[in-house]
Amino acid sequence: MPAYRPKLVYFFYPFLIGSLFLVFFAASNAYQLPILEIGGEDDAENNSITELNQDLKTRREAVDALKLQAEEYRGKVIAHRNEAFTLKNQLLILDAQIAKISVEIQTKEQEIEITKLDIRGIELRIEQLKKIIGRQKERIADILRIVYQNQEKSELEILLLNDSLSDFFNHAQYIENLHDGLHKQLIELKSANEELESEEVSIKAKQDALERQKKSFEDQQYGLKDQERVKTQLLEETRESENTFRTLLQELKSQEESVNEEIILLEKTIRKKLEDEDAAKKLEQAKGELLSWPVPKNTITAYFHDPSYPYRYVFEHPAIDIRAPHRTTVAASASGYVAKTRKDPNCDGRYSYIMIIHANGLSTVYGHVNEIDVEEGRFVLQGQAIGRSGGMPGTCGSGRLTTGPHMHFEVRLNGIPVDPLLYLP
Repeated sequence: MPAYRPKLVYFFYPFLIGSLFLVFFAASNAYQLPILEIGGEDDAENNSITELNQDLKTRREAVDALKLQAEEYRGKVIAHRNEAFTLKNQLLILDAQIAKISVEIQTKEQEIEITKLDIRGIELRIEQLKKIIGRQKERIADILRIVYQNQEKSELEILLLNDSLSDFFNHAQYIENLHDGLHKQLIELKSANEELESEEVSIKAKQDALERQKKSFEDQQYGLKDQERVKTQLLEETRESENTFRTLLQELKSQEESVNEEIILLEKTIRKKLEDEDAAKKLEQAKGELLSWPVPKNTITAYFHDPSYPYRYVFEHPAIDIRAPHRTTVAASASGYVAKTRKDPNCDGRYSYIMIIHANGLSTVYGHVNEIDVEEGRFVLQGQAIGRSGGMPGTCGSGRLTTGPHMHFEVRLNGIPVDPLLYLP
């Protein structure tokens, strides 16, 4: 009887190992979890995912509600703009815009938190994938160990160790199953590694999106301050009098028309003067230049012919307003001749600007400048400092009813304002 025990052990050995393999194989499938779905062995991890999902749901609902509020305020702004242009109505427009921006800021805060939660969800998925990959590597090592142990025995030895041909073929089938299982585990390991790489790319994209959202949030806060500043200045200038408001608007309109006529006349006069050989040669050399940003590229607070411009009832906005801290260095957008430097020597609220004539029929105007560092008739190179930006109410060169610190930048083609964004990189 003792002589038959080894054969019985070898007879049951394949089925025992096969059962263990099936357990391993079944366990591997239990860990294939999509992001933010409950699963796995760790209860704490499951709870984190559940809480994260609930938080995401709540915040997304809040965003939807806030967007509806913003739409309501946007509708009020449009409705008031279609009414008579009175001080009362202008204040109602500003109030609606301030309320709309405030809601948009709240929306952006929620969106930032949603992105942070998305990032946390991806981090949890990455942690899961790393655990899965670790377990798969362990299972592959176990299978390889069993395969190696069986490969050490010859077919004759295996045949002799089994009681019958049936047992021998069962053992052979078991070895084949091991190889198939190994192949499947390798495929799943490769898939998990690819998903891990994809999630790592995804988390980088989410982090970049988060930075953009934070920048947008800052811009909205600046926008809110600008609107509040416009309202405060309007109340101070008019003292809540409709008559004073109408007088102020007429002054503003006259100033804009005067500056525009001055620029158009200068355009023709200066270009005629620049027809001499030396000046024409310098402009010809600058012909291939593309316009560059006069201040560091930043948020545009008002666009060319912007429908939301506060004083569109008086005149179309002929420029883009680029956010720039007070007294930012202003550079020539392209090489050319300084045609005009209009100063505010007494700092009494006069509108100051610099005008430069370029090649290709283009000219540029830099408005609300707080300081002018060039002289009329001088040739300046692209990128050369020509002054300092302004726009802060009550400061030198700011003009009347300015919306806050910024660079007012105009591009003109043959004297006519065109959209600067069509020319800037």
